[in-house]
Amino acid sequence: MLDMTKKSSGLLSGRTRNLARHHMPSATSIRDYIKDFQIGERVAIVPKGNFGNIPHPRYKGKIGEVVERRGKAYVVQIKVMNATRKLVVPAVHLEKAQ
Repeated sequence: MLDMTKKSSGLLSGRTRNLARHHMPSATSIRDYIKDFQIGERVAIVPKGNFGNIPHPRYKGKIGEVVERRGKAYVVQIKVMNATRKLVVPAVHLEKAQ
């Protein structure tokens, strides 16, 4: 017998509750797309807007340091446990950390 259905195994499958943002507006503004950060500045990763280019949900809320700029995105260095990771994140998904 053929299996008619197959469970999705994409990046965001099963994460509907984790990505719910009831406290934030769903539309992103132009201001979000033209943010500018300096090298060495501390930023927080906040996935929002288009889900096509978001960083992995495990990095949601992490704070890192801007290392360099690549095109319209930034390379952010984050410390995860004892390892350091470098992520290429578009400016839409970054906010200045307090």
